Amino acid sequence: MTPRKRDAFDVESFLTSLGIVAKIKDYRENEVIYSQGDPAKNVLFIRKGSVKRTVVSQSGKEAVVGILGRGDFIGTWCLSNHPVRIATVTAILPTSVLMISRRDMVRALHADHILSDRFVSYLIARTVRIEEDLINQLFNTSEKRLARVLMQLTHYGQHQKFETVMPKVSQQLLAAMIGATRQQVSTLMNKFRRLGFIDYNGELKVHHSLLHLTLRD
Repeated sequence: MTPRKRDAFDVESFLTSLGIVAKIKDYRENEVIYSQGDPAKNVLFIRKGSVKRTVVSQSGKEAVVGILGRGDFIGTWCLSNHPVRIATVTAILPTSVLMISRRDMVRALHADHILSDRFVSYLIARTVRIEEDLINQLFNTSEKRLARVLMQLTHYGQHQKFETVMPKVSQQLLAAMIGATRQQVSTLMNKFRRLGFIDYNGELKVHHSLLHLTLRD
């Protein structure tokens, strides 16, 4: 997994400079922001907090397909005229989002190449991550899959040292993300702590040494 940095970019101020006023909406922990199948009418930018994306199959099986946080966009499929939401997005922490109508987002992207360049770069990076996640899910052991998810949740590559992970990311949620049981995740977390890869005492701290596990054959 290659560390990546994300440059600071004030989307809210940028939209204001273009004369676009986007609505700010706050959500409580565990509150659904939108549901799979809802009409897709806007793009949302996460100002603070964190969300999980889940998808339910026709047979009723639910899968967690991602956790996103501050600086991420959600609901971008509406820009391709996709009529409905393809996933359910739920706040896992108190979360604030900027709601941008599809029409305003398209106008902003056409009006300023800086915003459009940043947005395209963001989408490309997100696509690369999704492909890497798929490869990780198909070919790596549950141990490596968990290590990769933990590194992602600490935003590895954006900080010089480990960052405290949100304590609300439960072992059950981690299990859903890597396709394992909660007991398997518990066993692996204890192993990581024993090896000095993490500190876990109410809050989770991930050390740089965990990266070596994700790179090891």
